[in-house]
Amino acid sequence: MLNIADTLHRWCREARPFALATVVDVRGSAPLPVGTSVAVDEDGDAVGSISGGCVEGAVYELCRQVLRDRAAPQRAWFGYSDDDAFAVGLTCGGELDVLVRRIDPTTEPQIGAALEDMVQGKPTAVAQVVDGPDDLLGVTLSVLGDGVASHGTLDGAETDRAVAAQAVAQLRAGRTARIELGGDADSCPERLSVLFHVHASRPRMLIFGAVDFAASLSQAGKFLGYDVTVCDARPVFATRARFPHADEVVVDWPHRYLERTTVDARTTVCVLTHDAKFDIPLLRLALELPVGYIGAMGSRRTHEERLRCLREQGVAERQLDRLRSPIGLDLGARTPEETAISITAEIIASAHHGSGLPLSQGAGPIHRPTPTPIRSATGRTPVSAGERPGLEESAAS
Repeated sequence: MLNIADTLHRWCREARPFALATVVDVRGSAPLPVGTSVAVDEDGDAVGSISGGCVEGAVYELCRQVLRDRAAPQRAWFGYSDDDAFAVGLTCGGELDVLVRRIDPTTEPQIGAALEDMVQGKPTAVAQVVDGPDDLLGVTLSVLGDGVASHGTLDGAETDRAVAAQAVAQLRAGRTARIELGGDADSCPERLSVLFHVHASRPRMLIFGAVDFAASLSQAGKFLGYDVTVCDARPVFATRARFPHADEVVVDWPHRYLERTTVDARTTVCVLTHDAKFDIPLLRLALELPVGYIGAMGSRRTHEERLRCLREQGVAERQLDRLRSPIGLDLGARTPEETAISITAEIIASAHHGSGLPLSQGAGPIHRPTPTPIRSATGRTPVSAGERPGLEESAAS
C-alpha cells in the first residue's frame, strides 16, 4: 500500500470507501514485491499496479465486485498457463497471491491515521492479517516508529502487543515483509500470517571525502532515496555550494563524526578520501559497526597497503572481508558520474544479494525473492557508534 499512500490518504480524508488489492505472496519471477497494492474507489477510479499490466484487469474487476457486494475479503491467485497464452496470468512466469478487501475509512480510522503519518514522513508500520481465522482476515493495526502509539486492534491485548512488537522490529529493519506469528498462549494465541507494510525513515549514506566523485555520488544517493551526509575535515572543500544534493555537509574528522553519529543495518559508508590519515581510523571504526555496506576508493595497490595498515591496527580478517575495495562494480567507469553509478550499483547488489553480472549471462528468475525476514518479535535497534556490538553481531547482510 506504500506505493499508493498519497492517494489512499486523500480518499480516507474524503471518507471515500475503496477496495484494496495487495500482493501477499510472491513465487518465481513476479514483477513487483509483497506489499504492492492496487486500489479502486466506488466511482471506479483506480490507482497503483501489482503486476506491471499482466493481471490488472482481473484485479480491477475483483475490486469492483468486493466493493459492490460489500463482500468479505477475498484471495486470488495468478500464475502462468502454458496451455493458454491468452489466459489471465503473468507472462513472466511468476505467481502472485493477492488479498482484496473493502475499506471504509469511517469505520477503520486506524488506516487513515497511519496514512497521515506516512505522508508526513513519520516512520509507520501497518500490520495486516493475510492468513488466519476468517474473522481476522484483512484486519489491520498501525504502529508509529517508537512503538508507543498504535491504532486499531486485532484479537485482544496479547495479540496486539505481539504484533506491535514485531512492527517495531520491522521498522528498525526498514523492510516490508510477511511474518508468521503466534500459536502460543503467552504471546499470540491465534496462529497468524501478518504482512507488515513498513514506511521507515530513509536509510543513510555517509560519504567521507569532499571530492568530485562525492558530488556525483551524493546526487545518485539522493535519487535512490538515501539521507546523504558528506563529511570532510577540510572546510574549504566541505561546503554546501559544492554538494547541493546532500542533506547534510559536515566539517569534522571522518572517524570523529562516525563515532558520534547514528547508524544501523541499512547505512552505507563510502570512503573516498584517498588519504591514510583519514582512511585508517575511519575504516577501523566502520568495520566494528553493524552497517550494511562499507566501500573505499583507491587503486589495488592502495587497497593492499590499506589492508596492511588495518591488520597492524588489530582489525580481524572477518571484519576486513566486509570491506568493498576498490569500491564499485567493474563498469569501465571513468567520469565521476559513471563512478557514482558503479558504486551505487554495488550497493544495490550487496543489499539484494545480486551477482553484479549481466542478466543475459545468468539463468533462473530475474526478480530475486525477498531475503528471509526476521521471525521473532525482537529487532536490531539503530545504534550510535558509541555502542560497540560483538563481532558476531556486526556482520552486515
